[in-house]
Amino acid sequence: MGKNIVEKILEAHIVSGKVKEGELIGVRVDQVYTQDATGTMAWLEFEAIGLDKVRVPLAVSYVDHNMLQSNFMNADDHLFLRTAAARFGAYFSRPGNGICHQVHLERFAAPGLIALGTDSHTPTGGGMGMIAIGVGGLEAASVMAGMPFEFTMPKVVKINLYGKLRRPYVTAMDVILTLLKMLTVKGGVGKIFEYGGEGVKDLSVTDRATITNMGAELGATTSIFPSDENTLKFLKAQGRDYQWIPLEADEDAEYAEIIELDLSELEPMIAQPHSPDNVVAVRELKGMKVNQVCIGSCTNSSYKMMKTVASILKGKTVNEEVTLFINPGSKQVYQMLAREGDIEAMISAGARILESACGPCIGMGGAPGSGQVSIRSYNRNFKGRSGTKDAFVYLASPVVCALAALNGEIVNPLETDLGINEVSDPETFLINDNMLIPPRKEKEAKIIKGPNIKEVPVKAPLEESIEAEVLLKLGDNITTDDILPAGTQVLPYRSNIPEISKFTFKNLDETFYERAMNAKNKGGGIIVGGENYGQGSSREHAAIAPMYLGIKAVIAKSFARIHRANLINFGIMPLIFTNPEDYEKVEQGDILKLNGLIEAIKSEQQYEVINLSKKNSFKVYSNLNERERDLLLSGGLLPYVRKKVIQ
Repeated sequence: MGKNIVEKILEAHIVSGKVKEGELIGVRVDQVYTQDATGTMAWLEFEAIGLDKVRVPLAVSYVDHNMLQSNFMNADDHLFLRTAAARFGAYFSRPGNGICHQVHLERFAAPGLIALGTDSHTPTGGGMGMIAIGVGGLEAASVMAGMPFEFTMPKVVKINLYGKLRRPYVTAMDVILTLLKMLTVKGGVGKIFEYGGEGVKDLSVTDRATITNMGAELGATTSIFPSDENTLKFLKAQGRDYQWIPLEADEDAEYAEIIELDLSELEPMIAQPHSPDNVVAVRELKGMKVNQVCIGSCTNSSYKMMKTVASILKGKTVNEEVTLFINPGSKQVYQMLAREGDIEAMISAGARILESACGPCIGMGGAPGSGQVSIRSYNRNFKGRSGTKDAFVYLASPVVCALAALNGEIVNPLETDLGINEVSDPETFLINDNMLIPPRKEKEAKIIKGPNIKEVPVKAPLEESIEAEVLLKLGDNITTDDILPAGTQVLPYRSNIPEISKFTFKNLDETFYERAMNAKNKGGGIIVGGENYGQGSSREHAAIAPMYLGIKAVIAKSFARIHRANLINFGIMPLIFTNPEDYEKVEQGDILKLNGLIEAIKSEQQYEVINLSKKNSFKVYSNLNERERDLLLSGGLLPYVRKKVIQ
């Protein structure tokens, strides 16, 4: 029996288990990278493990999220990350070098490798033919300490592409938006999407990276494309063709499922508020007034897309009622656009050019006005993520965004007579790595920590029983932005858990922090949720802060992959309703009791929850693999890894 691409890569890296759906496997990891919003904790956690040097072939610390320096905190964190990289043997990507996923694709990603990143959009690297998975910071720290990456083998689903896109009006963004419409934000849970078919040849590496980047919104573990002549072309243009290997599935490879998609039939698509899967055709919203446009982010900020946007804007003026922000994805892209006159064209048209960073995507500047419509070529449009709670954020291709900026309303690209240049990647990219500080052999390098940087809190081992209050009862698709918001007020405290915890669930319930602190010394708290609890970002603060506030368990109908892992990593039990209808038996304020946890977690993982307030009970379960059981029994991943490393 032949192998698919996923099986080939995993089997080349396997250290434990068998590459079989549902099996616990451990794999050797080639690359780990962090970004500053999550990386501060990751490097503090690595320091807490107690090693002198990273034990992976390549580690990179990027700064791209918290770039606004309105006080000392972000600047101090940047200094901490630079000195930690020097101390522990990692590359450091300086502020201004670009967004981690874009830079990593340009300078480090290579086919056949396995990479972990402390950001949910790490699967961007799948466009290069590598397995790239987003994880929490503590998971990354444990792998940098030499531990294998252990996870339950997902289903591998093939997406068979054929035909060609109607370029330049239909783009790679329309491919992934179409899939989100078809499959929803839960459609990829427990799956890896492997792209194949003749249509793959129509997509460049950066096209593919757009698709795999936003595959995170499907809830997928990751997504991957073959490594072919297009891959070689990109690597050669980056001066890295020596890293190319051909990689494709065998003809008789097997998949859990096959999805067919005809690229030639696709049309421009747009995601409506407030979810990336609330997708309709652009033609259905034609003429809708737009107040703000944002183009860039890690999803659509490649050289090719930026050049396309410049060709649309050149010689024209942004509508007087629209504000247009553009954030090129990397210094490489920014510098090439500047050299070739494209930045001038954008500025002349009235665009506001931002630095190469995440920016408005995470509410770090560029917030829309109250009640305004913002259309963005980004990957998420959760309510309030933009920094404005009552804004209406739409997601679309850079082409749709640029046309909206000029016209002040949504325009269907297929119906415009405006000339749009079809741009290809250059034969040679501008290579200037002067903002990448390579690893240094400085065992005695001093790590500098500002006053806002605090130590990592560590949870005690699992207790025999829990008796705690339900502090919140929530609905479906609760995001990590709901649990712990991002933005200019919150993210500067990312290395200070006591302070950032004050923002936990703040956008949903401003009383939560005070109530949680009151409950902390009375047995702690429990959160109840619906389907897909914890979707969105990989930020582990959405687990660390609840742990710090005394949350013992989250009971939900289902969990998003990364957040579930983060809960386990910090000793919070992720429990699932055996009967989803029992969700109705619980209310905020109820006191719940669970007994015999240690014995149950070691055996059948079935638990009885006694509602002391309502005098009833219901069943829950945990679907933990062997490693996850050990983590919870230990109190989380940090004490578990410390023990392993010491041994």
